[in-house]
Amino acid sequence: MTISALVLTKNEEEMIEGCLKQLTFADEIVIVDQDSVDNTLRIAKKYTDKIFKSSANDFAQNRNILKDQAQGKWLLYVDADERLPHELIKEIKSAISKNEFSAFYIPRKNYVLGKWVRHGGWWPDYAPRLFKKSKLEKWEGVVHESPQVSGEIGYLKTPIEHLSARSMSQMFSKSIKWAKIEADLFLEHGHRQVSIASILKLSAFEFIRRYILKMGFLDGVVGLIEGIYQSLHQAMVLTYLWELQNRKNRKISL
Repeated sequence: MTISALVLTKNEEEMIEGCLKQLTFADEIVIVDQDSVDNTLRIAKKYTDKIFKSSANDFAQNRNILKDQAQGKWLLYVDADERLPHELIKEIKSAISKNEFSAFYIPRKNYVLGKWVRHGGWWPDYAPRLFKKSKLEKWEGVVHESPQVSGEIGYLKTPIEHLSARSMSQMFSKSIKWAKIEADLFLEHGHRQVSIASILKLSAFEFIRRYILKMGFLDGVVGLIEGIYQSLHQAMVLTYLWELQNRKNRKISL
């Protein structure tokens, strides 16, 4: 078996069919589902019977489960909201046949509210996606997980299309989830006490970095929205962290 396509899912009924349809070129499709309560699993069963469940919110742990369940010589990780153009599939097959590298990073075209965001630090956004199984040791990290690979790393040219930010409500729902996790990690690592000044300073800097320094303004209205959103996400992380830092000092009267 040459290629295993690996997918993490959680309530992805909107995107999962489009994802799995494009993966029929792989020798097998393996899914790890994180307690979906919508139609994700019913749809997924049309494309594979290799579906495993996990209640962990740890991305690295779930990617390691996918690796352990896969039978292919090569592992291709694909998110439910990612789409692989035919040119990329051809490039993947070619790269595997040459067998020159242990893993490959693939560029991603990130779409925000239907627009490809080329600036603000979002392009080319290389992501580790293709691995020789024998060279992938493990994934590490709760939110921004990274692979531990032995051997040389290559880079493919054709980008994945990443349909991540499809609506404002979806973007903020994602922030609420991940800001809490990021705040927990900051607390665990002894982040300094959050203050009004630190919230204002860091959130303002994030906007300036995205919108001005990395030229997000060149993406028009969407670039402005993305700059504001990233600034708000930074403020949200720090606000959650402040709450955690001060929880023991709060007194609530009933």
